[in-house]
Amino acid sequence: MRRIISALLICFSSWALAQATPPLELAPDAPERHVVVPGDTLWGISALFLKDPFRWPEIWRLNAADIKNPHWIYPGQVVVLDRSGEQPQLKIGKLLKVEPRIYAEAGKQPIPAIPQKVIEPFLSQPLVVEAGTLDGAARIVAFQGGRISVGAGDTVYVTQAKAQAAQWQVFRAGKPMLDPDSVDAGKPEVLGFEATYLGTARQVKAGEPATFEITSSKQEIDRNDYLLPTPPFEIISYVPHAPAQPISGRIIKIYGGVGEGGKFSIVSLSRGKRDGLEIGHVLAIYRTGAEVSNLNDDKTETYKLPEERYGLLFVFRVFDRVAYGLIMDAPRPVMEGDTVRNP
Repeated sequence: MRRIISALLICFSSWALAQATPPLELAPDAPERHVVVPGDTLWGISALFLKDPFRWPEIWRLNAADIKNPHWIYPGQVVVLDRSGEQPQLKIGKLLKVEPRIYAEAGKQPIPAIPQKVIEPFLSQPLVVEAGTLDGAARIVAFQGGRISVGAGDTVYVTQAKAQAAQWQVFRAGKPMLDPDSVDAGKPEVLGFEATYLGTARQVKAGEPATFEITSSKQEIDRNDYLLPTPPFEIISYVPHAPAQPISGRIIKIYGGVGEGGKFSIVSLSRGKRDGLEIGHVLAIYRTGAEVSNLNDDKTETYKLPEERYGLLFVFRVFDRVAYGLIMDAPRPVMEGDTVRNP
């Protein structure tokens, strides 16, 4: 009996999911073909063909492996829209020989998912110091010549420099990143600490402490600042896609703005790997409805306006409890504290 009930529940869940997913809708002016050129992104091409760019995996018939490793779209290829079936489908077609300049670009690096230059500093620099990360981390303990602080060209002495790396990054643990939901509940929870990027260094002599040279500096470096090996640079080429499981979080901070941002602004989110977020996920941005008052027959009425969806963001870097996203579509200002959920 239990098996029968379980089977019925599974069937009902699948039916409900199918009913909740609307059919694919092409963009009003979707082209029949598009020649991929340098500077294109997966998101940009998605928006050419689809009203909802995050549903690109459906029109390509992609599986999970394809989503995470789409190294098959290069400058010089042609994306063709096939309308012959029940649902539209995108395919890679043959390049026309009448476009030799574009053809010469074929074979180079695949196009990225989103504009790479916008997010480069956030890919190569430490952003979040998670709980326990600093336990036993490499740390500056002294300067050569008794200096108070140092910069590019100076020598420093570092303890716990156990890793082998050609270049290191110098950073300082900054302000705590609080979960907005926990703050609203009156029980602030720290998700991590912002990492303030200070510069780079290279090891010139092993030992305890080891000898390092500061190779670049954005601001003064002090004793007890930390070092991490520089991570390899990675082109973010994951296909934009909606999360497979329900996710709901908040925008913690908007970078480069004063409390608000817009298209191509970078934001930190109050959810991370632990909550199921991964690179390539697309989340919708919602604004909580305001409370308004209306005077009717000398009586004041108060109403809570409905929540409104007004934008989309692409998740490009994920930590255990927080993540970073790039605002891809936002016709109105994005505010700190706004909600992000499955689109």
